[in-house]
Amino acid sequence: MISSRFSVAIHILSLVHINEGKVTSDYIAASVNTNPAVIRKIMSMLSKAKLIESRPGITGIKLLRPVAEITFLDVYNAVELPEAKDLFTIHQETNLQCPVGRNIQSALMTPLKAAQLQMEQMLARTTVEQIVNEIEQSEINS
Repeated sequence: MISSRFSVAIHILSLVHINEGKVTSDYIAASVNTNPAVIRKIMSMLSKAKLIESRPGITGIKLLRPVAEITFLDVYNAVELPEAKDLFTIHQETNLQCPVGRNIQSALMTPLKAAQLQMEQMLARTTVEQIVNEIEQSEINS
């Protein structure tokens, strides 16, 4: 399951781009409507993935790549914990005396891995720039 860290990370990157980096974790937290500590934790993940650069005590966050080059897959890989990267979890310890229990895990593996691969391919084709453009267009139309 994808956590809300993913959407918050997209929010952070969009906000940094639109405000040309002139934002603080408190400002971002107000926009996301969450605690600044949550924002700092996600920013740390984005920093480790080399998507942003920020330094404590210095106002401003720098995107390390243009938003056109930051894909949703980059963000997903940056903020989702390794154990959460599998979209589907298959139940374990089924009854091996039952034909379904004996075979369900191997039967589910291929279609679920294919679904995850399709999701990851879609994330790889979607950029933060697309979201920024949609946000800016919505502001123009409102």
